[in-house]
Amino acid sequence: MKIGIIGAGSIGTTLARRFSAGGHDVAVANSRGPETIGAEALEFGAHAVTSADTVKDKDVIVLSIPFARIPAVAPLFASAPDQTVVIDTSNYFPHRDGAIEAVDNGQVESLWVTEQLGRPVVKAWNAVLSQTLEVMDAPAGTPDRIALPVAADTEEARRVGMRLVDESGFDPFDAGTLADSWRQQPMMPAYCTELDLRDLEKALNAADRDAAPRVRDRMLERVLEFTSTPTREQLLELNRSAHR
Repeated sequence: MKIGIIGAGSIGTTLARRFSAGGHDVAVANSRGPETIGAEALEFGAHAVTSADTVKDKDVIVLSIPFARIPAVAPLFASAPDQTVVIDTSNYFPHRDGAIEAVDNGQVESLWVTEQLGRPVVKAWNAVLSQTLEVMDAPAGTPDRIALPVAADTEEARRVGMRLVDESGFDPFDAGTLADSWRQQPMMPAYCTELDLRDLEKALNAADRDAAPRVRDRMLERVLEFTSTPTREQLLELNRSAHR
């Protein structure tokens, strides 16, 4: 597949490496220009391009940028083919993104993204720590392989999203429609807790929509208590402890 990745942070870089190593034609862009894309993202054959070029003639576009920046890239999608599948990895964190009234008032994050872009998205890779994505991938069929939720409004888009999650080294779980994707938003039981398929389904079903913002803000306070950058193990324990 021809895959464009907008965003070369930890998740965008890992996906660029994984997909290009797997034989896909991968183009990567960030907001600062192709000359600033790190060599790590390009090691297995991905190529650095402008943001405009990431959306041209692509089968899939992965959007991996901070939630609040999504409106700024929305004009790019006017030139993307209608059949292109757009996958969004972002999450809303008010302390970073600033207050977004519609989401604060209960709009599902992925539906807000859909409105900004003017086209539907697939929600995937938002419920995994960047460190987990980088180091905990495993071949299909591996016992206790970590599973990730994938939400979309069409069967074809969901199929593509689930295929790519599988190729990235994780079991894909059909998490339903975008309206249901609140279950995989920050600080829900399924969010960054490294569960297998069976336990992920239980976690999605246990989600409490009303409690999530309070849990998110409480967990942020605990993150800020760390005196150095928390490790994957520390963040995993923090996320799991929120639902014990």
